[in-house]
Amino acid sequence: MIKSNAELDLIGLKGHSVYKFMLGCTDERYQRWWPGVHLAFHTIKHYPGNIGNLVYFDEFIGKRRIKFTARISELISGKRVVYQLRFFVNLPAWIMLDFNDMPEGVKITHILRLGYPGFGRLFDPLLRLFFTKNFQKDLEEHAVAEFRLLAKILS
Repeated sequence: MIKSNAELDLIGLKGHSVYKFMLGCTDERYQRWWPGVHLAFHTIKHYPGNIGNLVYFDEFIGKRRIKFTARISELISGKRVVYQLRFFVNLPAWIMLDFNDMPEGVKITHILRLGYPGFGRLFDPLLRLFFTKNFQKDLEEHAVAEFRLLAKILS
């Protein structure tokens, strides 16, 4: 299992604001969030309660342009959004956003988890062909930068 983790504290913002933004994002709002880096993020298919929603992302992480579809696999109102990446089927890749409110703001934890536990770990070296240490560093820096920018929009 490969795991990437980025955390940051945002003063003056609460988890529910970020949670609502993520569930209701449009391409226009996504582009305004980080112009030139965030290109598209919108719901492709919507389900009651939002579990199962299919969303599309298109963005630059470092020098790489990343486009993917994901399924919302878990929601805890105001606290957590989990996206499972898809390519015709669910892939062993999850983006987890946790929002932990503090008196002065919110702690955001951005986690990318790749691979399956147990026997499936045998395939982790193949995942490392795409998810290199440099890309992991770029992703972690991207997550911190993007949520700092989001705080300016939502405050």
